[in-house]
Amino acid sequence: MSLHEDAARVLKEWPAPSPDQEQLRLTYLDHLAAHQDGMWKPCKDGHLTASALVIDPAGGRVLLTLHRKLKMWLQMGGHCEPEDASLADAALREAREESGITQGLTLLPGGPVRLDRHHTPCAWHLDVQYAALAPAGAVAEISDESLDLRWFAYDEVPGVADASVARLVERTRALL
Repeated sequence: MSLHEDAARVLKEWPAPSPDQEQLRLTYLDHLAAHQDGMWKPCKDGHLTASALVIDPAGGRVLLTLHRKLKMWLQMGGHCEPEDASLADAALREAREESGITQGLTLLPGGPVRLDRHHTPCAWHLDVQYAALAPAGAVAEISDESLDLRWFAYDEVPGVADASVARLVERTRALL
């Protein structure tokens, strides 16, 4: 199954938790139907991306990266790569690469947590957002893509990150 087919399957099966998320789900499916290259960065009409909020439920905290280009605190994530077998694989790869936590990260079962559509310097990103559970004692290590990497308590997130990240944390916590 191609990454495009996997994304369409995931989005068709995903039970959107709210009317606005259902609208985004349908928008993403329409995008994939209209663009065979809709998974890839060269698609200038926008492309699907995969991200993962790295969360430590026992510690009541999340790991955010200060994005080098955007200069914003965000969850780990980015463009899909040809070697990604699925959206979930892409999200987990991004989480590992950007967090430096190479062992023990697992995605929260049940598929994506949220969808978020936002404009970036390259195009519209149709982000499929997962949550990655950090193992006990996980040590994060900054990557070349980040200016900083830091654990934040749940209640600190709205003060440092934008509303989309705060909604991702809120939804993830509701699913735990």
